[in-house]
Amino acid sequence: MSASREGDFSPRLAAFAAGLRSQDIPAPVLRRAEDLFIDWLASVLAGREGRPVQAIERFARSMAPAAGGAEVMTSRCSTSPYFAAMIHAAASHYVEQDDVHNGSVFHPATVIFPPALALAQQLGKSGRDLLTAVVAGYEVGIRVGEFLGRSHYRIFHTTGTAGALGAAAASGMLLGLDAEQMLHAFGSAGTQAAGLWEFLRDAADSKQLHTARAACNGLTAAALAAEGFTGARHILEGPQGMAAGMSSDADPEKLIDRLGSRWALAETSFKYHASCRHTHPAADALLQAMQANGLRYEDIAAVTARVHKGAIDVLGPVTDPKTVHQAKFSMGTVLGLVARHGYAGLTEFEQYWNDAETARFRECVRMELDAEVDGAYPARWIGKVVVSTRNGQVFSARVDEPKGDPGNTLTRPELEDKFHRLVQFGRAADENEVRRMIELCWGLAELARVPRFLA
Repeated sequence: MSASREGDFSPRLAAFAAGLRSQDIPAPVLRRAEDLFIDWLASVLAGREGRPVQAIERFARSMAPAAGGAEVMTSRCSTSPYFAAMIHAAASHYVEQDDVHNGSVFHPATVIFPPALALAQQLGKSGRDLLTAVVAGYEVGIRVGEFLGRSHYRIFHTTGTAGALGAAAASGMLLGLDAEQMLHAFGSAGTQAAGLWEFLRDAADSKQLHTARAACNGLTAAALAAEGFTGARHILEGPQGMAAGMSSDADPEKLIDRLGSRWALAETSFKYHASCRHTHPAADALLQAMQANGLRYEDIAAVTARVHKGAIDVLGPVTDPKTVHQAKFSMGTVLGLVARHGYAGLTEFEQYWNDAETARFRECVRMELDAEVDGAYPARWIGKVVVSTRNGQVFSARVDEPKGDPGNTLTRPELEDKFHRLVQFGRAADENEVRRMIELCWGLAELARVPRFLA
C-alpha cells in the first residue's frame, strides 16, 4: 500500500472496519477466529471464581438490569450487553491463558469477544456476523497496538488502551456503523483509553479493570456514534491524540499496514503456560535444555534467562510475589514450576507457586538483556536460557517460536484439551455442556443466530 496522505490514517482504518464483509475474509482466517473464540471462552469459564472477577460481577449486577438479551456465562444469567461485556472481559483475562499478538504485545480476545458476543446475542446476529465483527476488531486493535510502539508498552497496558479501539470496531460493525460513524467511535474510544502497569508492583487487581473498561468503553463509543455522538477524527495520530500523550516511537503507517491483504488475526498466538507471555520463551527454552541434556529439577543450580527489554520492564518489578496472580509475572516462579512439573499450568500455580521449593528456585533465576532477543522483539519472541548445574556443567538452549505461536500453534485437539482443563478448573460446566459448547464453537460460522452457550 502506498504512503497515506497526511492526516488520513484514522479515516482509512475506520473505513476498512466499517466496510469489512464476511466474503472479504479468507476462509482460514474465519476458521482461526473460531479457534480464538473457543480459546477465549475457556478463559472466561476458568476465571469465573477469581476474587477480582467476582467483585466486578457483583458491581455489574448491582447496576445492571435483571434481564437482557446478553448471556453472562460466569453466573448463568442474562443482562444488558454492556454489563455482560464487562464481566466476561474481566473473567477472560484472569487466569493468564488468553491469546496474545506478538507484534502489538496485545491480548485481543479478552476485549473484543466480550462486547461482540453480547451485542450479537442481543441483536439476534448470525455466527458469521459475529466472526466478521471480531476480525474487524482484531485488525484494528492489533494495528493500533503496533502503531503505539514499544515505548507505549513500557508504561501502558496496551490491552487496556488499544483494546478500546478494537472493541469499538467490533461493536460498530454489529451496530451497522458507516465509515464516518466508525471514525467517531474511534475518537470516543481513544479518549477513554487507559491502563498503567504500576499495579504489578502492589499485586493490585487493576488488570481485570483494564480489560473490563476497554470492552465497555469500546461498546459505549460505538453505541454513541450510532446516536450521532461525535469523537475526535484523529484521536490516534493527532497533535493531542493518543500517540502524542502515550508514545515516543509511534508510526502512523502501521495503522493501515496492508489492510485487506494482511490478516493480523491469523498472527495471534495461543498461550500454553498459564503465565505472562513474556515468561513463555524462556520457559520453553528451559524445557528444551532439560530434555536435551537429561537434566532433572534437582540438578539445576542457576538459570539465566536472556530476554528482551519488554520482559524486564514488566517482569522486573516482581521479585517477591505475594499472590498467585502476581506470581504469573515472576520469571523465577514460572521457571521453577516448569523445571519441577514440565508445565506452568493453572493447577501447578495454585498448588506450588510459593512453596519452599519454588521459592528456592526463584532465587536462582535472573534475567539478562540479550541484544539479539531484544532486536527481534516484538515481531519475534525468542527464548534463550543458560543453565548451570550443581556439578558445574553449563548448558544453553534457545527457542525461536514458543508453543502457541502461529508456526508452533495449538491444534484443534489441543485447543479442546485446553478447553476441558480450563472449564474443569473453573468448575463451570459438566461434560455434556462442555461437548455442546465445543460443537457450537466449531460450527460458529454456520449458525443462523448466536445462541446462549450455557443454560
